[in-house]
Amino acid sequence: MRVNESAGRPLCVIVSNAIVIGGSVAGLLAARALSTSFQRVTVLERDELPERPVARRGVPQGRHVHALTARGGIGLEKLFPGFLDELTAAGVPHGDAQNDEEWYLDGHKMARASAGLPVYFMTRPVIEHVIRQRVRALPNVTFVSGADVTGLIAQDGRITGVRAGEVLPADLVVDATGRGSRAPHWLGELGYPVPDETTLRTDTVYVTRLFKGRLDGLMAALAASYPGHHRAGTAIRQENDQIAVMLVGLLGEEPPTDDEGMLAYASTLPAPQIAEVLRTAEPLGDAAKMRYPASSRKHFEKLDRHLEGLIVVGDALCSLNPIYGQGQTMAVLEAELLESVVEAGPERLTERFYRANADVLDDAWRLVAGGDLRFPEVEGERSPRDVEAGKYLTRYRAAAAVDPVLGGAFLRVSNMVAPIASLFAPEMQERVRAADRQ
Repeated sequence: MRVNESAGRPLCVIVSNAIVIGGSVAGLLAARALSTSFQRVTVLERDELPERPVARRGVPQGRHVHALTARGGIGLEKLFPGFLDELTAAGVPHGDAQNDEEWYLDGHKMARASAGLPVYFMTRPVIEHVIRQRVRALPNVTFVSGADVTGLIAQDGRITGVRAGEVLPADLVVDATGRGSRAPHWLGELGYPVPDETTLRTDTVYVTRLFKGRLDGLMAALAASYPGHHRAGTAIRQENDQIAVMLVGLLGEEPPTDDEGMLAYASTLPAPQIAEVLRTAEPLGDAAKMRYPASSRKHFEKLDRHLEGLIVVGDALCSLNPIYGQGQTMAVLEAELLESVVEAGPERLTERFYRANADVLDDAWRLVAGGDLRFPEVEGERSPRDVEAGKYLTRYRAAAAVDPVLGGAFLRVSNMVAPIASLFAPEMQERVRAADRQ
């Protein structure tokens, strides 16, 4: 082990080899984070990774709507300078989250204004391809396709490698295999404690179909679900002048996939643009359906004993209801944290990562839980304070229809550039009361 100081970088520990299991977005960003501190980083992926931006089997949500939040864009630009220009060059449309989108919250159309929040809408294969090409260009990162990891190797309390047909040695292993992660099972096999899990069950079902058509000069039209109305939907522009329509159902609602059924379903949403696309645009292929039973979070930060050198990230650690659009941004935030924790040195690295990442996950989980627990059918703990906060935010959503400042603040939270607490600031509360009086 040696210490290296490169131009423009802080001191960092250089060790032999890191392995990342999973070559999707979270895994790719983890590889980029580790590349500054490890001599070799190997990405193991079960799929054959394509050379072009095409859908692949190992990404079940690959055919559904994806968006890059303002915070996600900031982070990707920092990790890969020039990244946002590359997205634009790939034909990815972008615009302001408030001025170029039409939002319907609890059935109320949000007042439009410029929020200074750039968002990008693209297909999953495109953003994954652009990230993968940037990671492939790193000289110390290697990809191995068709690799099936079947277990971990450990000695004296530390990870020493993985089994993938053969034993592959490693000083650090990052599990980015998604919701199907076997890390808890592997830890149990080795005699380590398994983390508790918190879930929020909403039984979300969503259907996505692509179209060739227009969207009235908008980047997107979005109608959120709310108590008493378990349907949601969006129509967004993507690269290649196509529009993606996604219809969502919660708690027993299930969107249809046929033309007539999708149009009838969309016609029940407060955003008329969605039904208009279905009515007038040319479909590009069949609809895809996805089921998402529950958000889940594994509490590695609460374990009293860790297998040193094993870190779980992405959906393998915390999987959030995809209708909130936070997944890619969470992968960015975890990559930023992973890079800084590794560069700080090897001592108690695993424990330090989980404890620091708990704060990142807390903010994201509160945002999702605050939305999902509004529905009385969703099981979960609700304190009297939570109930009062929910009542206030219901008033807030209605007030955002007449006060664009409230709408901008709401979108800063959903774009993860401001904490939820900012919505409860005295100025915001006074604006809500003023809207109540109108």
